[in-house]
Parts: sequence; C-alpha cells; structure tokens
Amino acid sequence: MKSLLPKAIVVCLCLSATTAKPPYKSFREDFDGDSLKHFSYASGGNQASFTRTFGVNSSKEPGTSVLSFKIDPNDPPGAGRGPEIISNEFTHYGTYSARLRVPDARSEQPNVGAVVGYFTYHMNDVLGLSEIDFEWLIADPSVIYVGTWTGPSGALKRIGRTINMADGTIYGTNYREGHQGARYPLEGLQNQPEKIDVIKNYDASSQFYTYGFDWHPDHLRWWMLHPVTSDTVVLWDYRGSQRGIPQNESKYRLNFWHTNEWSVVTNSNSVEKPLKPYELEVDWMKYESAED
Repeated sequence: MKSLLPKAIVVCLCLSATTAKPPYKSFREDFDGDSLKHFSYASGGNQASFTRTFGVNSSKEPGTSVLSFKIDPNDPPGAGRGPEIISNEFTHYGTYSARLRVPDARSEQPNVGAVVGYFTYHMNDVLGLSEIDFEWLIADPSVIYVGTWTGPSGALKRIGRTINMADGTIYGTNYREGHQGARYPLEGLQNQPEKIDVIKNYDASSQFYTYGFDWHPDHLRWWMLHPVTSDTVVLWDYRGSQRGIPQNESKYRLNFWHTNEWSVVTNSNSVEKPLKPYELEVDWMKYESAED
C-alpha cells in the first residue's frame, strides 16, 4: 500500500525510530550468585580479585550472602582507586535502594580516611555531570552525607546535606560551586525536613540498613528505613528549585576508597591511609524505573 504521509514526515518518523532510546529497565541485584547480572567491576584503579567477592557469608549477619569490598591498604587515594561496581545499563528517574553495612575501623584506626559511596554518576560531554550520592566516612559511621553534583567538567555545582542520624544533628544543607567554593545555606522547600527523626544508636557499621533515594526531574528525596518499625525516615526532601537536580541519565554505582583530603565533620584528623583491608558488605541493590 502506498504511504499517504509526505516523504518528509516518513523520513522524520524513521529517524525517530532509529534514534529513540530504549526504556530504562528496573532491576535488582542480589549478591548471592556466582556472577553479576546487572553490574560490572570498574576497570580503573586497583581491582585485584581479593578486594571484591560476592556470594560470601556476611560476617555480621550469618545466613546473608553479600558483596564484599575490602579496601587495599596499598590503594592510592582518590575516588575510583578502590573497588567499584557500575551498572551495565543507564538508569534515570525512579527509585534507588540498597541494603548495606559500612566497615567499623574506629577501635583499630580512629583517624582512618576511607569513603563508602552509594550513588549514580555519569559525565556527559554535552549535558555535564549527573551524580546523586550517599556517602559515609567510616571514621564516624553515625554521619551520612547526601547530595548531588551537576554541571560541566571544571564548573561543577553541589547541593548537599550532612546529618548525624544518632542524635539528629544537621551540620548543614547548602549549595556551592566547585569542591572548595563558598557554601550558601538552603532554605524553605530546599531545606526539608528542618529536623531529622533520630534513629537511636544509629551506627552504619553495626548492622545492615536499607537506604534509598527517589529521583524526579523537579525534586529529590533521600531516605532510609527504620530498623525496628520499617517506617521511611526522610533524610532530605529537596524541592522548590531544579538547581542541583540532574536531568540526564546516569550509571548506578557503589565504591569504597581512600581519601587523604576529606575528613568527616566530627574528626578533622580522619585522613590516614587505611592500615587494614576494612570490609564493606552489600546485601542487594535495586532500581525501579519511573518508566515502568
């Protein structure tokens, strides 16, 4: 049958069909098998086989199989220099969650400089950086850092909040440009909740906790589940401005690395090189696409 559409429209439809992106797919990775299904190990840095294994029994929760990341004391400082996994496919708007336990190094090395990162990250040459993160500096596992990085390389912008879940302290909720830029407090809808619900005796190294974030084009919400009630505890519900909210697709990641420059807010000396292969344990990671 002869097409009734003008040639220009036919050509346009064909080009759209060939350039359209596939839908972002939801997935869950349970680290209890003999291979990774949705993630791959990063190729950069020291990715020696002894630094990461999966399907191993948790040292803290018998019967739970986990992904184990052990930081290598010989790793140089810097993000991406320690063990890391990256999703095979791009992810975008939706809900991200994971169940994990960070290492406890306080009795052996209270000033250790090491970071656990649970996050999305992708630098697009045109659209810039798309990063949303949870981070723990293991020198004080009662403190959580959440935030985003956006903008082109060399002109990055950060929105972030630092909180102590054990006592409810919010150390700051702010915006800055660059890693060393001045910090500007966020207010109103960009600073909610203004008070944090305390999780008594919270210690990210003492047991597994479930953490997550909801990524939308006009707002972001970081949260965790209460270990007793399973209620959702909101850490930061950022809305009222698109500034700081990534708009472009990203890759889903988790890493563990040594920092010699960034100390936890409660201990300015915590930048020492790790002395032991401290262990991070991850039960599962999940992505629920907004397109599903």
